Amino acid sequence: MSRTAKNLIGPQLAKHRTHLAMSQSEFAGLCQRSGWDVSRETLAKIESGIRCVTDLELVEISSALKLPVPVLFPPGEQHRFGRKVNQ
Repeated sequence: MSRTAKNLIGPQLAKHRTHLAMSQSEFAGLCQRSGWDVSRETLAKIESGIRCVTDLELVEISSALKLPVPVLFPPGEQHRFGRKVNQ
């Protein structure tokens, strides 16, 4: 990960969103319907590591993807943020 990246979860978010065959716009819509007012542009910045993610946003992303929070961290970092999980 680049030392200039602002978050660790961006690439994992993109991976899991893509696995669900969802565009950034579709995922933004899903998040908006669940109460998090986020734009496609903001998601693009999060996925590219440009924008920081708050703890509340992390929970929203986890909930929208129906994944435990630790899964959103890179595999080598998951042990630091919760129990190691199988993917």
